[in-house]
Amino acid sequence: MKAAETSRHGKRKNKNEMPIVEQHKQQQEQEYTNKPLFHTIEQNEAFIRRELGGSPDVAIRKFYLGADGQEEVMLVYVDGIVEEDSINRQILEPLQRRTESQYKGGAATDDSLQVEQINILTLKNKLVSISVLEEVEDWAKCFKYLFLCGCIIFTSGTNKAIFAKVSVTAGRSIEEPTTEMTVRGPREGFTESLFVNMSLLRKKIRSPKLWSEAWTIGEVTQTPVSLIYIKGLADETILGTLRERLDSIDIDGILETNYIEELIMDQKWTLFPTVINNERPDTVAASLLEGRVAIMVDGSPFALIMPVSLNSFFQAAEDYYQRYDIATFLRVLRFVSFSIALLMPSLYVAIIGYHQEMIPTQLLLKLAAQREGVPFPAYLEAFLMEFVFEILREAVLRMPIAAGNTVSIVGGLVIGQSIVEAGIVSPAVVIVVSFTAIASFVSPAYNLGIAARLIRFILLLASSTLGFYGISMVIILLLLHLAHLRSIGMPYLKPFAPFFSSDMKDTFVRAPLWKMQKRPQMLAEENSQREDVQMPKEEHSGGQT
Repeated sequence: MKAAETSRHGKRKNKNEMPIVEQHKQQQEQEYTNKPLFHTIEQNEAFIRRELGGSPDVAIRKFYLGADGQEEVMLVYVDGIVEEDSINRQILEPLQRRTESQYKGGAATDDSLQVEQINILTLKNKLVSISVLEEVEDWAKCFKYLFLCGCIIFTSGTNKAIFAKVSVTAGRSIEEPTTEMTVRGPREGFTESLFVNMSLLRKKIRSPKLWSEAWTIGEVTQTPVSLIYIKGLADETILGTLRERLDSIDIDGILETNYIEELIMDQKWTLFPTVINNERPDTVAASLLEGRVAIMVDGSPFALIMPVSLNSFFQAAEDYYQRYDIATFLRVLRFVSFSIALLMPSLYVAIIGYHQEMIPTQLLLKLAAQREGVPFPAYLEAFLMEFVFEILREAVLRMPIAAGNTVSIVGGLVIGQSIVEAGIVSPAVVIVVSFTAIASFVSPAYNLGIAARLIRFILLLASSTLGFYGISMVIILLLLHLAHLRSIGMPYLKPFAPFFSSDMKDTFVRAPLWKMQKRPQMLAEENSQREDVQMPKEEHSGGQT
């Protein structure tokens, strides 16, 4: 075997030679990893300014402490991430109130190591009002904490610094979720702060068994990511799989939970979502109590819930906040609406084009009269109207709220009426497409609705060529595909295939709470029994004789 090969540009290239990108990446890792801090403040300041390019948002404040004013201290923090008032109140004021004897610990010595320990120890003792204090010895950890939520304190004569976690600047306040509205239930929604989101979960689950494991993912962004579960309920095999997949992620940056979702999902090529993304703390808490696992990313108000099945996307938080009979009716309505949104345009095209004998005679005559003068076949009409509606829906999402509401109403009415009066499409197609669009909004999961919209075009194509036979073939292929899907190892069609009779109490129907005494199968196998909820007893008051 040759030790070198000729590249397509004619240059000799060693097989063992590392690509330039990998060399640069390893050079950066070697530059920061395990590289200790300097002993003098001047060296540390020069290194920070050089590595950060003199960014104006990185504040560097130096001052002298002690009665003789000989002890130099440097604070480094990012203006805009932490509050400057907190820096003054929690760090500067406590440090400036102490005397030189307190700073030296009352034990002057020429031993540099002892002086170093005394300085660090005294600084930590003077900052007791700060909840998190940690010694920093290398630059990798220093920059990580600097851009996280803290202030780095440097002192002279030591190659150690102190990370002090202070109050961060106020972000978006806790508001009502916009993607899943409820009539009855909590009004809190996640924010972009990972710490705030964890506190919202802690308010729902006040138990020490609620565990959170931390990751920092993204070579450039250094984004904090949390794996959240309830110890004793979450399956260890699922947790092990997720840990391995999170460890294997090698990417420049993580800006939203979808980055994680795409990189850890079982099947890469599918239209169906295999992970639920939700911004409601109560929904995430309920999923954790069933034995599922959640992943949160700093900077995103959405949490990932896994493993899930297709049935999970038809469950809404409001189902459990009202009576089971009402919740059952609404859930059945969702399944029916999803079927309408998926099949109605293709069924119309198949009946009009291939199976006219299925239409009553009177209705068939009216449809024929409406289609008289329309230049396009039924399938082309349906394609055109579906495409126009998708453009309108996307335009409304991208426009300001005030203008979007107007465009959605006026645009739909004007375009629909004008296109019918122009004789381009028949009124029946407008009715079918409009009803299909309304039915698609009933699903509580937005990502499942997008999958239905894409599959609807595939079904339209099949119905336009083969009628009911084409629709049947696509549905069979979809069922085979769904049976093959997995969500972190769990079958996607569970509890229908494989069939679990105990889980059928929370599928098309929502059984009373006292009937659902076991957690879903394949979740929390070691602790599948919920608390023994007793059925309420009826009390009969007897009349007096």
